[in-house]
Parts: sequence; C-alpha cells; structure tokens
Amino acid sequence: MDVIDLNADLGETVDGVPTADDEAMFAVISSASIACGGHAGDAASMHASAERAARTGVAVGAHPSYPERAGFGRVEVVLEPAELRSTVAEQLDALAAAGADIRYVKPHGALYHRAGADTDTAEAVVQAVAELSDRLGRPVPILAQGQALAEAAGAVGLPFHTEAFLDRGYLADGTLVPRGEPGDLLHDPDAVAARAVRIVRERRVEAVDGASVAVDAASLCLHGDTAEAVALARAVRAALDAAGIAVRAPW
Repeated sequence: MDVIDLNADLGETVDGVPTADDEAMFAVISSASIACGGHAGDAASMHASAERAARTGVAVGAHPSYPERAGFGRVEVVLEPAELRSTVAEQLDALAAAGADIRYVKPHGALYHRAGADTDTAEAVVQAVAELSDRLGRPVPILAQGQALAEAAGAVGLPFHTEAFLDRGYLADGTLVPRGEPGDLLHDPDAVAARAVRIVRERRVEAVDGASVAVDAASLCLHGDTAEAVALARAVRAALDAAGIAVRAPW
C-alpha cells in the first residue's frame, strides 16, 4: 500500500486573529507545521495547536522563520549565522514550552528558500535543530527542499525529508512559481486532489508551462492561510483515501 504524509502550515495567528480554520484542517491532515513566533503565532496559538494535535493524533512540526511579521516571513532578513541560529532556537523552544511534542522542523517562507540554497543559512538552521535533538534525546527530522539544507542535515546525522506542494505552481526546473506571479497558487480542489494522487503514484507534477516535472516527496503540503484551504484539504484527503493511499506521518 502506498503511504504519504499530508502536512499543512497552521497556527499562523496574527495579532490574535487566526489566518486559517485550524480545526477543520487538523481533521484531515497527518502533520501540522506550527508557526512559533517568527512570522506568526504566539504563546496562546502554540498552546492551542499542541492541544489540538494531541486530541486529533496529528504530528506537530515546528515552523520557524525569519523574525519578520510584517511580510509574514516571506521577506528575507539579513542575519549573521549566529543570530539566525539563535532566533530559530528561540522559536523551537517557544513551541516546546507550549507543550508541543515536536516531531520535525520545517522552515517557513523566505527562510525555507534561503536555507535550501545557501550553506551558511542551512548550517545555522540545522545547528538549532541539532541542539533541540540533543535536548529531546532523539534526532528531529527536517522537512524541506534544497540541496544545501539536505547536505547540512546529513553532515550532523539529522534525517532530511522532502515535500511537494499541492497548492503552489511549479516551474519546469522543479522550483516554485514566485509568489505574486501568474500561476503561483492553485485554487481548484479537483485539480489539486488529482495532483496529490499523481505525485504519490507517478512521482511527477505538471509545471505551469505543461512540462512534466519529477518529484520525490515523503510529504504533501497545503497552505492553511489560503481561501480554499479547507476545500482543498478535504478534496485531497478524499482522493487519497479513494485511491487506497494511506495518509500517515513518518515521524
């Protein structure tokens, strides 16, 4: 039987206001990447997410970012490696202090993309995750994309898992369509659900120009803050269930 993880970026409360219907999303996913104060989230939202995850049996991942709330973590911030390691570590500690059992770490936004391509950034992120792993007494996997982050994780013995995006457009080279450009987001539940099944079964995704792109993913990602998030998530889960694909967290 095919098995895949289905993750969503959640707990992204801004000024006390949720940006997603977390309760509905937790009902259909297997892993939740929880904002921990960098781009969104606060102590109350982290605590609520930890409780919701325990109640629903969903695995919790930490979703740290650059400390950049004005742009929702999608704007790169220039930090020295030591500063970046420190801010990521503070975010991981905040989520743990809220009662979350952190099973993986997935960077957010601009940090996600920078760490995937830049060695110094990747090593700073990995150092913070390695320190968390030492405190927990077990290796904490990293979920992301990018060779630099994969190599940095491997160098310290941390598991690295790749993901594919269900609601983001792909370019022919396998990278994502930049935010704000045509085709950056997918909105049709049927199309997104079909993409999910194809990724699992064929390990391929269609790019915005029609090219067929190879993908190898341990997890499928949906963003919780889009208008169609719940409809997309429910359609994806129904399609995976109908295809006999088990939805299960690997951590």
